Amino acid sequence: MSSEDALTLFENRLGGVDDGSNDGDVGAELLVALEFMPLAIVQAAAYILRRRPRFSVRKYLQGFRESDRKRASLLDYNSKELRRDREAKNSIIVTWQISFDHVRKIRSSAADLLSLMSFFDRQGIPDALLQDRSEQINSRQDQSESTASSCVDDDTGYIDDEEGSASQSSISDGFEEDVSVLRNYSFISVNTNGTTFEMHGLVQLAMKKWLEAHGQIERWKRQFIKNLDAELPTGEYENWEKCRALFPHAQSAAAQRPKEQYSLLDWASILYNAAWYALRMGKGVETENMAVHVMKVRKKILGDEHSDTLNGMAMVSLAHSLNGRWDDAEKLEVQVMETSKTKLGVDHPSTLTGMANLASTLWNQGR
Repeated sequence: MSSEDALTLFENRLGGVDDGSNDGDVGAELLVALEFMPLAIVQAAAYILRRRPRFSVRKYLQGFRESDRKRASLLDYNSKELRRDREAKNSIIVTWQISFDHVRKIRSSAADLLSLMSFFDRQGIPDALLQDRSEQINSRQDQSESTASSCVDDDTGYIDDEEGSASQSSISDGFEEDVSVLRNYSFISVNTNGTTFEMHGLVQLAMKKWLEAHGQIERWKRQFIKNLDAELPTGEYENWEKCRALFPHAQSAAAQRPKEQYSLLDWASILYNAAWYALRMGKGVETENMAVHVMKVRKKILGDEHSDTLNGMAMVSLAHSLNGRWDDAEKLEVQVMETSKTKLGVDHPSTLTGMANLASTLWNQGR
């Protein structure tokens, strides 16, 4: 960006209000320090505007130079990816860190929201997947218990509608305030539909590197997986619209395998439903990549004969068929059918489905 365009952007973002510095050279110096990078300029202007009248361009420039000297703690921690990205200039990282450190001080819940958002695909992040930021261990096993206990009063055994409504309203208000803070600092933007958000890729990258440096990456990855698993439906026709909206986030999840075993099952559930949708859309490569992960995880954790494992194997076989790998599909389908016969019985729907899949594969081979 040229110096003239950078100055115009900066002044427009500040709203043309005198910040009290009375020194036009200060703004020019700041723009040079920011290397005329649009994202850095927007972040800096948002920070200054948010803290006026007790903050000025001059104060920001002083703080930026100080942070520039101290930024090594973030940049030097496993940051080769940041350095490789030609767009990821130091100015962006520094402006991001200045703003994020301040947000953490004034509203930690907004910082938590940004942490969670950094794991999604950067576009079309649904608000419905962001409102739950409570850490829960083994969410699959505890889901029914937590649902039941949250609806019943411990003393009376009856649901307190008024109290529940007030609590939900408070949560909603808190979420909206968190969103407002992040928007004010130009960390996120709201799409025209009003229900989804976007993040700049470099903001997302900087946030995840910060989480990694502070030992919080697995915590927020686990929350991201839990939330997405709760919302992503199967790939049946009636779910296609929702699957289409969430599929990019499932693809993002596929590249972010968690370490904990209980979260791995949620991760496998996401990939299974996403593979189901990809199969219906004729996306053979995506289906197979996801389904193979599902099969391997479930075999390791649940065992070869568990019904979820058999479903995962069946999905892989369908992917093989879609990709024209009939021999590989046949081998898996025979395994699934024989195991289903033994564990579930010949007349069980899953066994019959397995037999139908095998028959289809044999027919496609002319046998």
